[in-house]
Amino acid sequence: MKIAICVSHVPDTATKVKIGQDGKTIDQSGVTYVINPYDEIAVEEALKSKEKLGDDSETIVFTVGSDKAKETIRKALAMGVDRGILLTDDNSRDSIGIAKALAEEIKHEGCELVFCGKQSVDYDNSITGQLIAEILDYSCIPVVVDLNIDGSNITAEREIEGGREVVNAQLPAVITTQKGLNEPRYASLKGIMAAKKKIIDEKPATDAGSLTEVIKMHMPAPKQPGRILGTDSSAVPELVKLLREEAKVL
Repeated sequence: MKIAICVSHVPDTATKVKIGQDGKTIDQSGVTYVINPYDEIAVEEALKSKEKLGDDSETIVFTVGSDKAKETIRKALAMGVDRGILLTDDNSRDSIGIAKALAEEIKHEGCELVFCGKQSVDYDNSITGQLIAEILDYSCIPVVVDLNIDGSNITAEREIEGGREVVNAQLPAVITTQKGLNEPRYASLKGIMAAKKKIIDEKPATDAGSLTEVIKMHMPAPKQPGRILGTDSSAVPELVKLLREEAKVL
């Protein structure tokens, strides 16, 4: 079985992001990029699945982006993934454009099991995995926190608002991973050295176009300073009034 992992090359969450001069993109100076943290969980689950399925299965990591995205592919290869595919595109794409490019290559490779992080920490759209499943006509189980694969049968526990639910599905399938599913392994020195010899195929990404356009980026407004209304119960009526009339949360 071929197992696909879709990963994103994203700014480190500790990086202080600034908006570029065009007002539509981020200023790249001083920005450190890393593998999307949710995608590390996807990589780990793919490796665990391969260990369970046996040596005749293969793991392949996919990403869409510029040459710099090879750093993220190398991280996955150092963790133990067999090979990587970079779908080259220096332009910005929306989720549907990314999903179309990934789905086409996943189909070309014949992958039956696809892992994605539940969302990327840059745009937080949380829809790429679902879009891939729709394009490929695969089963889709998002936000998975526990997974068991027995032959072509999948039993998964997924996080929902207010609780969890257990679902069954059949391969081929797309799984999007949530924190708690596993603890991603660290790349060993042996893995890092081996990753340098592993293959990264480069192919132009499918020209899918984007259905959305970034008009403007801006930083969130600074938070207003807090107010002390009182120090005893006499301040409660005023607090309720402000929550209702100003904050509009009541």
